[in-house]
Order: sequence, then C-alpha cells, then structure tokens
Amino acid sequence: MEIRGAVPTAGLTDGVLTVEDGVITSVAPAPAAASRDVILPGLLDIHCHGGGGHSFATTDPAEALAAAAYHASAGTTGVIASLVTAAPAELLRQVRALAPLVEAGQLLGIHLEGPFLAPARRGAHAPWLLRDPDEALVTALLEAAGSAIKIVTLAPERPRAAPVADMLRAAGVVVAYGHTDAGYECMARALASGGGDALVTHLGNAMPPLHHRCAGPVAAALAAAAADEASVELIADGVHVDAGFTRLVFAAAAPGRVVLVTDATAAAGMADGDYVLGALRVTVSGGVARLTAGEGEGETGGGGAIAGGTSTLLRVVATARAAGVPLADAARAASEAPARVLGLSAARGALGAGMAADLVVADENLALRRVMRAGRWLELAAWWRTSTGGAGHLSGRWRRSTPACGPPTLTTRCAGRSRPSRQTFPGCG
Repeated sequence: MEIRGAVPTAGLTDGVLTVEDGVITSVAPAPAAASRDVILPGLLDIHCHGGGGHSFATTDPAEALAAAAYHASAGTTGVIASLVTAAPAELLRQVRALAPLVEAGQLLGIHLEGPFLAPARRGAHAPWLLRDPDEALVTALLEAAGSAIKIVTLAPERPRAAPVADMLRAAGVVVAYGHTDAGYECMARALASGGGDALVTHLGNAMPPLHHRCAGPVAAALAAAAADEASVELIADGVHVDAGFTRLVFAAAAPGRVVLVTDATAAAGMADGDYVLGALRVTVSGGVARLTAGEGEGETGGGGAIAGGTSTLLRVVATARAAGVPLADAARAASEAPARVLGLSAARGALGAGMAADLVVADENLALRRVMRAGRWLELAAWWRTSTGGAGHLSGRWRRSTPACGPPTLTTRCAGRSRPSRQTFPGCG
C-alpha cells in the first residue's frame, strides 16, 4: 500500500510512504508537486484521563476501551490511561481492571497522577485523598498491575518522595514530578536523580509560576530539559498555557524533550455541561473544564481550577503550530518524544522503514482525514464534518455515519472526487 502526502517529520513536502504487513517499508520523495495532504506519525498521548464521554478511572474495561477508541478515532494511535487521585482500595480496583488491556496492547500503560501530590497545588484532585508517598501502597499497586504502570506523578517535596521514586525507577516506572509547591533546588535535585529519564507533569500547571527572584520548579524543569536531562509535558491547547509559554518551552528544551499531551477527560469531544473527574464535579463551559463551584475547596482553595482538557492530541499539535512551533517539531513532540519516554522508540513514534505503520493523514489545516494503526485504516465513526475547517475530527471533505465496527457504507471525497472509502488512493490516504 502506498500513501501520498507531505511528511514534515521526514522533511518531505511531497512523499510516498509504503506499508506492508503492518510495517512501514519505505518513505521516499514523490516526483511531483507538493501534496495538499499531510502525513504525521501516529500520535501517542501519555497523559489522558478519558474522552468521548468515557473515563479511564473505571473498573469497567469496556469503559476504558471506549475512551481509547474515541482518541484513536481522532488520530491518537496509542494512549496511556491516567488515573486521578482516589482511595487506595479504589485505585487498586482500577489498576486491576486496566492491567489486562495493557497486556493485550489496547492501552500503552497506566499513569497514576495521584495521590502523592502537594495539597496547595492539587488542581482537580480531591484534597482529602492526598497522602505522602507510601512504599506499602506503591508495592500493592505494582503487584496489582504487573508491569502495566508506566508513569507515576510525585510532588518531590513530600516526605518519602525520594525513596519511593527510587523504588519506582527500580521497577521500570517513569517518575514524573508535578502538582508541586517545591522550590528550584528541590525540583532540580529530584530531576537530577532521574538520570536523564525524569518527566515533568504538565509543565506550568499545578506549580508556582516562573518568577525572576523565585525561579521555582518551572525554571528547574526548563534548565533540565535544556540540558537534555529531563522531558517536560506541555498541554499546548490554548487553555492550560498560552502561545508565548509554548514558544518558550520549545525554544528552551533540547530536541525531543517536549512532550505534548492533552490531559483530556471524559468531556473531550463532548458538549458543554456537567461531568465528573474522579471524586469531583466538573463544569465545562466554552470548551473549558473547571471544577464546579465549591468542589475541592478547603484551607488552600481549589474551587474553579482547570479540571483537565477537552482537546484531542491532533488539535494540540495544531494549536502548538499556530503558536509558532514548526509543524515537524510539534508532531515529533506528540509522537517521537512520548515514544522515547516510554522506551518505544525502536518501533513506534516515527515514520521510517521498520516502524509500525501508525500514522495520521490530515489536510493542510490539520483537519483529520484518516488514521492508520498497525497497517489498518480505522473507522472514524460517528463524526460529522466540522464547520471551521480547523483541526477538527474530520475535515469538511469527509462525512461518515458508519457504526463503530464493520465495513464503511458511505463514500469519501478527496480533492473533489468521490471514491469508495475502503480503497486507498495517492493524495487521499
């Protein structure tokens, strides 16, 4: 199978990508004028709580698979299931439910974003469930998950954070530092202890802001990323951080050290309204999710905090590009960089010979056209054309109403020509 389009991560304005048996066999220049389509590596989201009305914080595997399917239909070919703070018994139940999906390859892994967070920087985590890092609880979670837990977020200033971080790294888990009130030195020491493999959870969010006389964890994270000693997550959705901060992070960090994420919740892809994130109620208005008034309040506040994202990862890539980040860099930050964090770079996260055939075909505005995973086109069911022509789920040239499974029943249009959607054509994907 040959797929035609610009391949920005390979430096090609017009290229041909060949796929055989679920693997990319070649990526080569095409002897023609530049294509209007763009081919990106399949996107990998390492910080995602749900989407399409479904949450990963569940004991129902079908619920988790529905959340993953929503993001796959929007261009994210691999996703980590992020769990918010919960009581230990509930976390254990959730981990046990999700672990078989990781083993089966339906999820990339599990991310525990709590409960070892700073109360003052808890964001949308229930304050009464936060606790100091606890070796006994970590042992129980690791035993329940097998090898499914891939990332755990800690506030480095909390008691026992350092030995628990060592314990997690010994088990092959990526330690992420975030939801922290730490100063510069504390954060810098924690990142240095990671030996180059440390991660920062959604840089700039749930931590003190950067200040020229109190540099804090943001400066420590940027310094480590610039020295190629840590990776930093960035929710570049235009809500969690602005365009200037996005440009700063990409300009400061060493190549491959910025990881674009969504922090998406069940509200992603859904209408404004009321939702639940863990133990807290969330209200979405104008596409922005915040804790419902009165939720999570206490002596350190918390009401009205941003409560996760509502974007897809392709839209985050588009927003980063609109902020001034070159498309190739933004795409790598949502594919190659997360693959590096997870140790998957040998097989996923890039378009090249020998890599898994995971890819996204979009138009020049990054409006989604097709998604391939492991060499097979995915059904983009239940999505209708977008009215804006931006990085929506589908461009205005697509209209699908097929069920989630089974062969497509409608035709697609490519460059003004209707063709059966089960076929593949150059310039269309």
